[in-house]
Amino acid sequence: MVNLSVKRLSTIKSHFKNLKVAVVGDMMLDCYFWGDVKRISPEAPVPVVEVGNEFYRFGGAANVALNILKLGGIPFPVGVIGYDNYGTIFKSLVTEANISDEGILIDEERPTTAKTRVIADDQHVVRIDKESKEYLGKKIQTKVFEYIEKNIKSFDGIILQDYNKGVLTSSLIEKIIQLANKNNVLITVDPKFNNFFQYKNVTVFKPNRKEAEDVLGMKIRSEEDVTAAGKKLLDKINAKYVLLTLGEDGIAVFEKGKEPKKMETKARIVADVSGAGDTVISTLTMALAAGADILEASYLANYAGGIVCEEVGIVPIELDKLFDTVNEEL
Repeated sequence: MVNLSVKRLSTIKSHFKNLKVAVVGDMMLDCYFWGDVKRISPEAPVPVVEVGNEFYRFGGAANVALNILKLGGIPFPVGVIGYDNYGTIFKSLVTEANISDEGILIDEERPTTAKTRVIADDQHVVRIDKESKEYLGKKIQTKVFEYIEKNIKSFDGIILQDYNKGVLTSSLIEKIIQLANKNNVLITVDPKFNNFFQYKNVTVFKPNRKEAEDVLGMKIRSEEDVTAAGKKLLDKINAKYVLLTLGEDGIAVFEKGKEPKKMETKARIVADVSGAGDTVISTLTMALAAGADILEASYLANYAGGIVCEEVGIVPIELDKLFDTVNEEL
């Protein structure tokens, strides 16, 4: 179905370098506290975790930006953090990664979205979420849009990465899509339930199975279900392409007037699916911006998602590892 030669693969890879991709959406900080449990608290019947290690990672749209970086691109994260300790840590990670922070705005009225995981004796004990799901105020929305508008001509692509944490409002979504289309800039979407049908007229719309089931009110199990869901989404969203990710069943690619194309998952041993969606949208966007067609880009994205599923934890895809793995299969 996808005829990729070694030469074609090499050409696409060479065009990945220094592609500029804006990642607009909910920036998050993933926090980890690792330790041991040796006693129960005298204050309540709960374990006392003696922390031995503490570290922080990019989460949410920031992880997508990191994937872009690891794929050889230049990411421009666009989102909001709070004026708090987590925000300071987030900014330090951005600086350490040598990623531009010009599009990271500080909103003193909301916290930095942080997901804190406490892990004891290799057991996930609890997760603590600190966040606001309120939509951005109009003043901050305007600043977000002005940054994108100012830099639109330098972007090779835009990813709208939505986790329903309030950054991508209905108004902002519409304005960014119109701006991208007006300037012929590739725009891809990884949606969530809220505002799902606001993402009209984009280049690629990439929901997963659960998201599609929730909004369409149907179960997606059989091949017929997949086809019906994809066609409904094409009609409702009016995207150039719809890429429906199906977990262990791979992906399905839809284009108006053409038969859907199905690709089996490339994960050999699934260790952890965390972050796979971030990797898929990153690879897909980079490949399209590098000149790949939708089937070539989807093939690479499917491979990338499979590779990261073999790793434990949220691990970004590496450019050489992706193309070396694909080369081995040719």
